[in-house]
Amino acid sequence: MTELDAELLGRWELLAGQRAGAVGTAVIRCYREPHRRYHTVRHLRAVLRVADELSSAAVNLEAIRYAAFYHDAVYAVQRGDNEERSARLAGAALLSIGVRPETVAEVIRLIRLTVEHNPDAEDGNGAVLCDADLAVLGAGERDYAAYARAVRAEYRHVSPELYRMGRAVVLQRFIDRPVLFRTAAGRERFESRARDNLAQELRALRVPPIG
Repeated sequence: MTELDAELLGRWELLAGQRAGAVGTAVIRCYREPHRRYHTVRHLRAVLRVADELSSAAVNLEAIRYAAFYHDAVYAVQRGDNEERSARLAGAALLSIGVRPETVAEVIRLIRLTVEHNPDAEDGNGAVLCDADLAVLGAGERDYAAYARAVRAEYRHVSPELYRMGRAVVLQRFIDRPVLFRTAAGRERFESRARDNLAQELRALRVPPIG
């Protein structure tokens, strides 16, 4: 077990209890799948950390943390139902270790929100999870560039032209939103930088490489 895996397992056991360690190990292992380049244990740790930092906006931090662990548990770029499969996996796993059904239902709802990252205005839990998941958009220049390269690597089977077209559509959808981050702290920390990063990547995508 790596140091990072041990850190994540420790967080899981604080949340779910040591008797649920095998379930935690299984979900962490999902983020170690060899085809992943961005949606890895590093992303999981980052989401958990930012969720903690934005926790003042949360109503049910327990549900948010469980949702963070499972939000990308199922991930394959060729599929269109990763979030739904992740939600179902979370539901079955959490019920099996005795998590309260109402908490499990909230976890499932939160994971499904990560399809669009567009929670309602009064949805504090959704705002925290979605902001934590999107926080990389507001990273510094070097970290954002590493994120963009990692996402491209996950789509390495897609031709450069098709990737530029598809990625540009995704970026433009984010840019067109009135706000990207729904918590006050998230907007203050990430909004401006995220818009700069998105615009810069979009400009680069629309210029075909030379040679």
